[in-house]
Amino acid sequence: MFRLVLALSAFGAFSRAAIGPTGDLDISNVNLAPDGVPRMTVLAGGTFPGTLITGKKDDNFKINVINSLTDSSMLTSTSIHWHGLWQYGTSYADGAAFVTQCPITANNSFLYEFSAEGQAGTFWYHSHMGVQYCDGLRGAFIVYDGENGENDPHRHLYDVDDENTVITLADWYHTDAQILSQAHQPSLPDSILINGKGRFGATPNADLAIVNVEHGKRYRLRLVSISCDVRYTFSVDGHDLSVIEADAVNHQPVTVNSITLLAGQRYSVILNANQTIGNYWIRSNPSSNHYTGFAHGINTAILRYSGAPVADPRTSIQTNTVALTEDALHPLESPGAPGAPTPGGADVVVMNMTLGYSNGRFTVNGVSYIPPTIPVLLQILSGKQTAQDLLPSGSVYTLPPNKVIELNLIGANHPFHLHGHTFDVVRIAGSDTYNFEDPVRRDVTSVVAGNTTTIRFTTDNPGPWFLHCHIDFHMEAGLAVVFAEDTGATPSANQVKDTWENLCPLYNSQFPGQS
Repeated sequence: MFRLVLALSAFGAFSRAAIGPTGDLDISNVNLAPDGVPRMTVLAGGTFPGTLITGKKDDNFKINVINSLTDSSMLTSTSIHWHGLWQYGTSYADGAAFVTQCPITANNSFLYEFSAEGQAGTFWYHSHMGVQYCDGLRGAFIVYDGENGENDPHRHLYDVDDENTVITLADWYHTDAQILSQAHQPSLPDSILINGKGRFGATPNADLAIVNVEHGKRYRLRLVSISCDVRYTFSVDGHDLSVIEADAVNHQPVTVNSITLLAGQRYSVILNANQTIGNYWIRSNPSSNHYTGFAHGINTAILRYSGAPVADPRTSIQTNTVALTEDALHPLESPGAPGAPTPGGADVVVMNMTLGYSNGRFTVNGVSYIPPTIPVLLQILSGKQTAQDLLPSGSVYTLPPNKVIELNLIGANHPFHLHGHTFDVVRIAGSDTYNFEDPVRRDVTSVVAGNTTTIRFTTDNPGPWFLHCHIDFHMEAGLAVVFAEDTGATPSANQVKDTWENLCPLYNSQFPGQS
């Protein structure tokens, strides 16, 4: 039986049917060897990446997460964050442990109910409990704009957009994530997996993922960085890539042949299969790894044309690199940042967030985030409304309703993600200039050392929303804050379910006083 489970699980990306907008998502421990080296993992649906979730714009999703974890050497509780979905009126379903819920304990389940109202694009989901998603609990979540994308304003640009054109990029570790996190030093991945497959540099003989195409067709490739840490430089030998989406926001097409993806970022690109029939390397070079480069097929997958032989490619990486930069991206719909078109032109609030590091912990404005034992949402529902009253002290910022917030992220190299919103990046990382007219709009952006990244968003979504570095080891080490948005309206805007209220008593009965 064990061998059967291992064989099925190792088959790779989306080998089981997708679910959505309703379905069960079983979380379990599985022994897996996607790069040829076995280890115990935490998986959604028994596969890596986890079961693909799909739906259509404005769908109501009902995903029943069943906790079947049994390995006591790893975390046995879990929570699931639906990355990029705004959760209007359902902040309790956002899935951030100890921000919007208590974790789901073993042998229990929780039904996440939320709407994709007004949203379509490329999302993903992952555990938001400690560093658990680094052990495997991560997968893609695609929301189509109508049946077969019929309402997508870019629909005329591509012929194929289905589960076979979803491409996940993941860093893979042979050591349990909790052990790596406790080491308090940078953790190098052992291999890079594309759609759940890859080769370990020391023994590079595992199977690679295959993306099959037919000559003459145009493919919408949905690139999803489900990374715990590293950033990737993605390319396909001999092919241009036309970027049409960033983090579930349509953008004006930009043609490049090299794309950097930070942890948590997504892009949709159009690949025209117009080259000579054959095999071409798909490359995802990591920023750090025990094995960088592409020797023996590491950090790669294969683009295979119909009619090509079953063989590794012999193609070469492009030498005339045309790299994507954020300042080249402009929203297709409703461009323009909210507020006045000048630095500091927010309605009410201009906030500075200085990122630091001290004594083995990361800090924001001098404070290292430590999860509270009572979720912030539950604190608000219990009557606490001010930053002085909300825990953890110094890490919760209250924001007024329906105001433009300008946020300056200052400090070192980190990819930052805001829950509950997309934002306009009016000053991108590494730049001294501002763009208020048509800046890139997304939910993960970069901060670089010695510079300031400035974003804007409107507080139109009552609830507590996590702002954090998406390098999971950094978040676990304190690089996060919570924005408690419109605390006065949060209880009426977020009508919690009895099943949500039961999560904390169940968790506290097993793990009293722990977060």
